[in-house]
Amino acid sequence: MAMKREEGLKKSIDREILAKLFKFSRPYLWLFGLAVLMLLFVTALNLAQPYIIKVAIDSVFPRQDVAGLIRLGALFLAVVAGSFVFNLGQTYILNYASERIVLDIRHALFVHLQSMPLSFFDNNPVGRLVTRVTNDTEKIKEFFTNVAVSLLQDAVLLIGITGVMLSLNVKLALISMITLPAVAYSAAVYRTRAREAYRQVRIKLAEINSSVQENISGIRVIKAFNREETKAGEFDILNREHFKYNMEELMAFAVFRPLMDIFIALTLALLVWFGGRDVIRGTVQLGVLYAFINYAQQMFRPINDFTEKYNILQSAMAASEKVFLLLEEKPDIVEREVPVVLPRVQGDIRFENVWFAYNPGEWVLKDVSFHIRPGETVGIVGATGAGKSTMTNLILRFYDVQRGRVLIDGIDVRELDLSALRRRIGIVLQDVFLFTGTVRDNISLHNDISQEKMKRLAEEVGADFIEQLPGQYDAEVKERGLSLSLGQRQLLSFARALAVDPDMLILDEATASVDTETEANIQRILSKAGKDRTMVIIAHRLSTVKNADRILVLHKGRLEESGTHEELLEKKGLYYKLYQYQTRESTLASCVTQEH
Repeated sequence: MAMKREEGLKKSIDREILAKLFKFSRPYLWLFGLAVLMLLFVTALNLAQPYIIKVAIDSVFPRQDVAGLIRLGALFLAVVAGSFVFNLGQTYILNYASERIVLDIRHALFVHLQSMPLSFFDNNPVGRLVTRVTNDTEKIKEFFTNVAVSLLQDAVLLIGITGVMLSLNVKLALISMITLPAVAYSAAVYRTRAREAYRQVRIKLAEINSSVQENISGIRVIKAFNREETKAGEFDILNREHFKYNMEELMAFAVFRPLMDIFIALTLALLVWFGGRDVIRGTVQLGVLYAFINYAQQMFRPINDFTEKYNILQSAMAASEKVFLLLEEKPDIVEREVPVVLPRVQGDIRFENVWFAYNPGEWVLKDVSFHIRPGETVGIVGATGAGKSTMTNLILRFYDVQRGRVLIDGIDVRELDLSALRRRIGIVLQDVFLFTGTVRDNISLHNDISQEKMKRLAEEVGADFIEQLPGQYDAEVKERGLSLSLGQRQLLSFARALAVDPDMLILDEATASVDTETEANIQRILSKAGKDRTMVIIAHRLSTVKNADRILVLHKGRLEESGTHEELLEKKGLYYKLYQYQTRESTLASCVTQEH
C-alpha cells in the first residue's frame, strides 16, 4: 500500500514526479508562460536601476546637469513603477494558476479515495490520508508559486548580472565571483544534510496527524479507562521525534545562511579594496564601483533565497511523491470492462463454497454455502467473530472472496455494475454514521426526495422526534450525529435505507446497541419493510430474528445450522444453546430491575 511504501522516499528531485506535476499543470501552461514573460520584464527593470544610478554618478553629477538629473530621476521612477506593475501581475497570475492546479489535484485525490475498497482504509490511517489531501497539496502549491517560476527568474537574474558586470569591468567581475566555488560547495553540503532531516520531519508529521485523529475519535474510551496519561506519553514520543528532526533541519539552515552572509561580506570587502584603489587611481569610475557593489548584493540574493526555496522544493517533492503514490494505488475491487447492470434486484442471494479472509491464512468464512430466495426474510446469527458482518461486505462487494462465489440473481457479484447493485440495496449498520448537515440531508443523502415522502418515511420508521426538533427536517445535525440519541440516530438510519426504495434490505447488527423499547419499534418497522423485498437480518440478539422465514447459524466461520426459529429449537443444537443463554440473561436482568 502507498502509505507503507512512503517511509522509503529519499529523492529530493525526481524527473518522474516533475513529469506527473507537468500533466496537472498542462492546462495552465499559457498562464505560466505569461508569468515568466512578466518576470523577465521585472528582472530587466531591476537590473536597470543600479545602471541608471551609475550613469548619474559618472555623467550627470560631474557636469552638474540638473536637466539630465531630472530626466534620469523620471526614468528611475518609471522603471520602479514598471517593476511594481509587472511584479503584481505575475504574482496574481502565478498564484491563480497554482490554486487551479491544487484544486485539480485535490479533487483527483478525493475522487480516487472514494473509489478505493474498504481493504485500503483498513490498512491506511485516516490521519495520513487527510494529510495527503490537505497539507501535501498545499506544499505542491508552494512549489509552483515560490519555486518553479522563481528559479527561472533567479537564473535569468544571475545571467543578466554576470553579463552587465563583465561589460562594465572584467577585473571587478572576476573579483565578484571569486567566492562562488565556496558558495556552491556549501550549498551542496547543506542540501545533503537537510534532505534526510526533512524527510523524517514529514514522516513524523504524518504519524502525529494519525495519532491526533485516532485519539480524538476514541476520546470516550480513553476517558472511560483513564488512559489520558498513557496516550499523552505516546504522543509525547512522536512529538519529540518530530522536534528532533526539525532541529536537525534548522541547524543545517542556521549554519548555511550566516555562512552565505560571510561570503557576501567577503565579496563586498574585496570589491571595496580593489575597486576603491582603482577609483583612487582613476582607472575605474565611482559609479562603476557603486554598480558592482549593488550587483554583487543582487547576485547573492538568489543564492540566499536558495536555502528557503530548497526547503520548499524538498517539501513539494516529498509531498508530490506521496500524493502520486496514493493516486497510483490500484483498487483491489475492479469492475469488468462491460459489467452487467441490474435495473432491478430480485433478491436472489447465493453463496457457493465461499472462503474469505481479511488477512492471508486467517479464514473468517470457511466453505459457506446457502441460498436466499427472492422476498425471503433470513436471519444470520452467531457469536462475535463468527463472520456474520463479513457476509454483508461480500454481498455488497466491499471485498472479494478468495474462493467460491457470491451470486445475486444468479450472477456473480464480480460481473455486476457495483453502482447499480448498491443503488438497489438498503443497509442499516450497528454504528450509525450521520453527516454534518441537517436531518433532511442525512435521510436523503442529497437525493431529490419530496417533503411528503420524507414525512412518510419518518412515520414508517417511527421517527416522531423529528417534529419536536428546532427546524424539524432542517434541524442541524452535528458531527457524527452526537446531538441525537443512539436510538434517534438508528431510526434516521432506517429512514435513509428506505428512502431509495431498495429491492433488498440488509440490517447488520442494527439492534445491538439499542434499548428494548427501540428494538420493539424496529421489529414493527421490519414487519412492514420486509413486504415484497428480500431482507437479511444479521443479529446478535436472537429476539430480532425469531420471526424470520429462515435463520442461518454461523460458528467460527462455518454454517452450522439452518431453519426456522421453532425448527432450530427442536434440534437443540447451537442455536438452542444461544437461545437458552440469552433467555437466562434476559430473565436475570429483569429480576435485577424489579428489585431496584
